[in-house]
Amino acid sequence: MRKTYIIATLIALAIGLWLFSGQLDKGDPVKHATLAELNTESDAAAEDRAPTKVRARISQAQTYTASVVVRGRTENKRSVDVKAETQGRVESRPAEKGQRVEAGALLCRLAVEDRNASLTEAREGFNQASIDYDGAQRMKAKGFQAESDIARIRARLATTQASVERAKLAIARTYIRAPFDGIIENTHAEIGDYLQPGAPCATVIDLDPMLIVGRVSERDVASLTVGGVATAALGDNTTLAGTVSFIGRQSDSDTRTYLMEVAVPNDDYNIRSGLTAQIKLPIGDVRAHIISPALLALDTAGNIGVRTLSEDNHVIWNNITIIDDAGSGAWVTGLPDVARIITVGQELVVPDEQVEAVFESAPTMPASSTPAKDNNTPDSEAANTSNATQLGANTVAAS
Repeated sequence: MRKTYIIATLIALAIGLWLFSGQLDKGDPVKHATLAELNTESDAAAEDRAPTKVRARISQAQTYTASVVVRGRTENKRSVDVKAETQGRVESRPAEKGQRVEAGALLCRLAVEDRNASLTEAREGFNQASIDYDGAQRMKAKGFQAESDIARIRARLATTQASVERAKLAIARTYIRAPFDGIIENTHAEIGDYLQPGAPCATVIDLDPMLIVGRVSERDVASLTVGGVATAALGDNTTLAGTVSFIGRQSDSDTRTYLMEVAVPNDDYNIRSGLTAQIKLPIGDVRAHIISPALLALDTAGNIGVRTLSEDNHVIWNNITIIDDAGSGAWVTGLPDVARIITVGQELVVPDEQVEAVFESAPTMPASSTPAKDNNTPDSEAANTSNATQLGANTVAAS
């Protein structure tokens, strides 16, 4: 039993000595560099590295008419179902679909029936009442007619006169006429139909002027004015010009947009109602650059922008706003009036970085924006081409 304890004690001492021997052999602890020291080393390495080569172009801002683009549709100014005001059988319907009519043109004519007889009866009653009234006036002048009798005869005269007017109006209502200039879109009655009051004869629509209606956001509605010029492009590439005739004051509860209308002349009725249109509403002139969409980039916050150069060739980040998309590029604001835009190598540099710039030749270059010449700036177009070739090779190598 004692032998077992002795063996266990020896093993424990051996393990302890082995562990202690590791502490005796351990040298000085390894020192890890701090973040500040690593940044310092990185900055030192960057200073020793040659500046990144980029290609740049000098862009001069231009006056551009900013506009609001709205999706809309053409819509006729008014559409009316012309209805009968009296009852009767349709004797004539000269109106046909697609026919152009003027205000007052006959659409449907109802049978007169006994309305002429009623007019004759009313006229005879009026003649009798007129004779009675004249006689009463003569008797009154001689003092033989009471004032109350005169009033009663005058009232009967007015009643018969009203009967004549009602009989004339009943005959006039047998003629159903166009209320305004327009075109007949549909007919609802045929010869022989019996119409009741309120039954439609034909539908007339007014196409001149033609309205182009759309809805404007609350952000843009304050920039528009009634009477302002506007253009609209239809689906068949037809371009229309007109004026803003209405801007709503009450927004839609769901979309928070405001109704607006543009009136377009349409005296030949060639523009149809219900066509899709893209409305362009100028809101003012701004200074803008036209650039290739390939030059646009995003920063860490998701803002769209363009990288440019300062006078000493340091990279500058510029937040920009795209105001229009033209066929040759995008019109943007947010850049200085004269901008040195990086066109090649912009993805290899960061803001405030010093770079070596090679400027592209431009057909027209503002005198104030010409960069100062140095050892890195070529004096001839041939040298510029050589540097551009070298820049492309460096860009590929860096990638």
